[in-house]
Amino acid sequence: MRSIVQRVSWSRVEVEGQVKGQTGSGLCVLIGVTHEDGRQDVAWMAEKLANLRIFEDEQGKMNRSVKDIGGEILLVSQFTLYGDARKGRRPSFTSAAPPAQAEKLYSDLIAALENEGLPVATGVFQAMMQVSLCNDGPVTLIIDSKGVF
Repeated sequence: MRSIVQRVSWSRVEVEGQVKGQTGSGLCVLIGVTHEDGRQDVAWMAEKLANLRIFEDEQGKMNRSVKDIGGEILLVSQFTLYGDARKGRRPSFTSAAPPAQAEKLYSDLIAALENEGLPVATGVFQAMMQVSLCNDGPVTLIIDSKGVF
């Protein structure tokens, strides 16, 4: 399971001109699922996202998590995180999990984050979406449950 995590002042996802999810301060997380992912990856990613200390404390150091600041998460499914563009001009997406598997694990991750006490807004699985955000910092991290990065 791979994610692009951005610390945001606000974030929003729209489908066909309609806002489907939005947050204030917190994290905007693009999440991709690969064939080998399962429950352990979901649990690992939920714990990592909930407790990742990338928000500043009173001394300006990154010592607070999204939970600590009472923040929110916008979680957007994005199979292109498993795109491989090393050969040719068009990326291959064969490493991305099939839709049924990916949707199940995406839903499980939403539930796991909510179980961590976090408000979670989402996009629409497999829809063409427009994601808007204000990256705060900017702070952007790539996190992979398999430790690839």
